Amino acid sequence: MFQPSRDWKAISARIPVRRDESKQGLNGTMRHISVLGSTGSIGRQTLAIVREAPDRLKVRALTAGRNVSLLIEQAKEFRPDLVVIGDEARVNDIVLALEGLSVEVLSGTDALDTAATYPGVDTVVTAVVGSVGLRPTLAAVEAGLRIALANKETLVVAGELIMPRVRAGKAEIIPVDSEHSAIFQCLVGEPAARIDYLTLTASGGPFRERDPGTFSGITAEEALHHPTWDMGAKITIDSATLMNKGLEVIEAKWLFDLRPDQIRVVVHPQSIIHSMVTFSDGSVKAQLGAPDMRLPIQYALSYPDRWPIRHTDMDWSAAGPLEFRPPDEHAFPCLSLARRAMEEGGCMPAVLNAANEEAVSLFLSGDLSFPDVPAVIEKAMKEYADVYGSGNVDSDQHAATGPAISDSDESKSKRNRITLELLEAADQFAREFVMELGEAGSH
Repeated sequence: MFQPSRDWKAISARIPVRRDESKQGLNGTMRHISVLGSTGSIGRQTLAIVREAPDRLKVRALTAGRNVSLLIEQAKEFRPDLVVIGDEARVNDIVLALEGLSVEVLSGTDALDTAATYPGVDTVVTAVVGSVGLRPTLAAVEAGLRIALANKETLVVAGELIMPRVRAGKAEIIPVDSEHSAIFQCLVGEPAARIDYLTLTASGGPFRERDPGTFSGITAEEALHHPTWDMGAKITIDSATLMNKGLEVIEAKWLFDLRPDQIRVVVHPQSIIHSMVTFSDGSVKAQLGAPDMRLPIQYALSYPDRWPIRHTDMDWSAAGPLEFRPPDEHAFPCLSLARRAMEEGGCMPAVLNAANEEAVSLFLSGDLSFPDVPAVIEKAMKEYADVYGSGNVDSDQHAATGPAISDSDESKSKRNRITLELLEAADQFAREFVMELGEAGSH
């Protein structure tokens, strides 16, 4: 909830206070970065920016899940102090390939925390996919670092835990998602109390013009062909189902401290307007530009400065009309499911996110149809609510096999205490439920 006495310059969680420039990579000083998920789309584009700004950016740590060959290639080029591979079985391959270089090699997801807080790092680019980014982001927050947040699932699952710690400490979160970066830029210098609502724009994905009656025939190959953006497989499928926009709605709630009714979505196929803010006087500020993810990535690294970058100039005389339409939430129910999870709060967003990750994986492997993705997610949410109740539940309930405890004052108090362990238990519940559905072949 907004407080009239506050303004955006004073809220480090959203518009970080400009601190000592010697730590900010400004005026020729060096910013030392850790790239979590360096072999993915955002990670590769981050390193492309490093190539263009070697006097401003130094890579201290790189991490990847399974792409050993590209991680080795990146390590040889950027010479980090630390390399982490999630696949523990491949760690020896990296050690041998990097023999002779002064680099520490670790493996396993727990090592992501080490990479996020490695000595000398002042900025962490969280470009890993899914809820695996939660713990290293928390570690970076506790260390008081700048976090260039590309992993929206972190705030979807645990915004209730993370944002109070950011506001109370020295950490900065600057969004990398193009929509949230646009909002962030529109809010610089604006009073928080004067925001009426935000409008997140959506491309509509590859099936915005397709007859919903044919959705059962959609293949993974078709869904991976996004009309505007070049992204990784998981986020591209999320864009096709509109779950990506649903996750962004939840992320915006936590990033900008908003009520659910202050966040709107509009389909904008041209992807030129990246998002808008409507203020209490009716004025609207929007951030526009070519659909190029390097721009929000670099802004998260350079803020409050803007560094020169090779870019595509917009020829506004030839840009053509800019279209806007409401999203079809009947054809694409994932957006409504995300809003429902946000309204219920507690552990439900974690259930939504985990169920979606597993459903997308099943779709990509051919074990789930396109319409089954939202259907399975909704089933997981209903099952969780039936077993544990909507919203927050306590750890004793997760340990039990029976239904939720009664709504006594004591139980309501317990359900108001969200912990990381509780969220991880909800995450596991949803994943196991969806995997069981996939194995049974009954959706």
